[in-house]
Amino acid sequence: MPVSITLLLIAATCVVSLIAFRNPRLIGRLILWPPAIDRHRQYDRLLTYGFLHANFWHLLFNMVTLFFFGRYIEQLMTRLTGSGLTYLGFYLAALVVSVLPTYLKHQKDPNYTCLGASGAVSAVLFAFVLLNPWARILVFVIPMPAIVFAVLYVGYSIWMDRRGGDNVNHGAHLAGAAFGMLFMVAMEPDILGHFLRELSQPRWG
Repeated sequence: MPVSITLLLIAATCVVSLIAFRNPRLIGRLILWPPAIDRHRQYDRLLTYGFLHANFWHLLFNMVTLFFFGRYIEQLMTRLTGSGLTYLGFYLAALVVSVLPTYLKHQKDPNYTCLGASGAVSAVLFAFVLLNPWARILVFVIPMPAIVFAVLYVGYSIWMDRRGGDNVNHGAHLAGAAFGMLFMVAMEPDILGHFLRELSQPRWG
């Protein structure tokens, strides 16, 4: 039985995050801190920041979401391309792409830091929405169609990104969501037609 890349990513993220909770030096080396990239060429931080989390609940929310949606996307990508490495590349690329706008915006800001897998998890989640827009998902125990959640999520993220002040990188959520959908369409263009057909056939039950 092939090893699940989703489960490996969850395991690696949990191990690194849990160790980092008690190791400030590890956080300092792995977190996205723009000057370390701009001055010291520590480009690995564009990936490693996604294996750190602010606290247990931050970690739990991201990993539970990845568990439920990541396995589906992993199986689909493996079936379409014949290799699970496509999904691994997708996830790691999502970590980089989702945080690039933030990095460029704060490139010279020594007071800015960023951590968490939310951008990549958003990419996975929105790839799922593209494939199953009317699937019912639970949002804080409230069931709703995936496409409704997606619209609310994007609207809230745009609003909070402009408002600021909550120490959450909403821009990374938006960039990750866009990347997830664009990657799926680039990998299999027919998916866009599938999405539009699904949208035209609402299923609320």
